[in-house]
Amino acid sequence: MSKRPRTVFRPLDGIVLLDKPGGLSSNQALQRVRHLFRAAKGGHTGSLDPLATGLLPLCFGEATKIAGLLLGARKAYACEAELGRTTDTDDAEGDVLQERPVPAVDAARLEQALAALRGTIRQRAPIYSALKQGGEPLYAKARRGETIEAPEREVVIDRLDVVAHRGNRLELHVECGSGTYIRSLVRDLGEALGCGAHVTSLRRLWIEPFTAPAMHTLDTLQALAESGDEAIGACLLPIEAGLAGFPAVAVDAEGAVRLAHGQAAGVDAHADEARVVAIHGPDGRCLGIGRHGGREVAPKRMFRWAVAAGG
Repeated sequence: MSKRPRTVFRPLDGIVLLDKPGGLSSNQALQRVRHLFRAAKGGHTGSLDPLATGLLPLCFGEATKIAGLLLGARKAYACEAELGRTTDTDDAEGDVLQERPVPAVDAARLEQALAALRGTIRQRAPIYSALKQGGEPLYAKARRGETIEAPEREVVIDRLDVVAHRGNRLELHVECGSGTYIRSLVRDLGEALGCGAHVTSLRRLWIEPFTAPAMHTLDTLQALAESGDEAIGACLLPIEAGLAGFPAVAVDAEGAVRLAHGQAAGVDAHADEARVVAIHGPDGRCLGIGRHGGREVAPKRMFRWAVAAGG
């Protein structure tokens, strides 16, 4: 039996909007796509559970430097939940912990429970999560049977609406800020209704600034990869696409050199308060991200071509 040829990786910069399939971890999905593009360096912008599907932006090359910004962006989900049953993972992949009768829940009672979960709330992470405690993911501790006190943190729920309610099944639309666990949201909704609940399906719809994303499936990318680098390369978005939600600040050639060497540069635009910006060079190309305050911009993460932009 002949061996599969080794992938020869190449420098590649840009963003791919993957429609992650169910059954794969975010890292497994990333590695498959990275091999299809033959990208030397890659990262994703926040984990989706194996059960979950939908938008997973993948960053290659220099785009990995903005992955943290996308990780902290607002997101939207379509979620299905089952009332009356709790699991150790807070979703359908876990073991059932408890079953309880589901009370009659009318629209007013449901809205009362949902209202308490909107806005800025305190949320306890699931014990089966990638959140780290003592340098180790909680799920690793949970798999060993350790007793875990999952931490609470503040999250923002901008929108939490019922799309459909059929018997013990709820369809929810959620828009939220960074760090939110939809599994925790459903778990807490079930407790508020007195019967418990868990997630049965979850799909990420968008992440700012990709609010109307043209996603690509693994099957589509596989077919394009077989057609050649040019075909699959058409799916690669420029780094600027991931910075569309940030103000842009222009610098001249001298400013580009200063920023590339870690120094602040003067700019024409004035900012009353410090803010994160996309820095553009004399030719309009994005050189990196920085912090703009007053009439100066300081570098945060500059791309490798920033030095060349200064001539």
